[in-house]
Amino acid sequence: MSGIESKDIRKIVIACDAGMGSSVMLATQVRRQLKGEGIEVVHTPVNSIPGDADVVLCHAGLAARARASISAKAPDTVLIPFQVFIGDPAVTRLIDTIKKGGTVDA
Repeated sequence: MSGIESKDIRKIVIACDAGMGSSVMLATQVRRQLKGEGIEVVHTPVNSIPGDADVVLCHAGLAARARASISAKAPDTVLIPFQVFIGDPAVTRLIDTIKKGGTVDA
């Protein structure tokens, strides 16, 4: 999928190698920033991404595994890779787009 309108996002998944640690911290941060937007934010291991995810955030080093995981279950899911768990521009762009409206691109 090339993108999703921010108004259509219902679930964001933070995927990492084991589904704990840094992804929990990022999920908490994203959940706090999107409070009141009606979007569920969860964390999961990269090999267990749920099929109802609209957007998946994962470290760039895990992007290929995440793509393989979502392509079988939810090929329309937008995958956004990032480099750092706190303060990454890709995550900031996602949050801003959701709050201001617009298309979230892969």
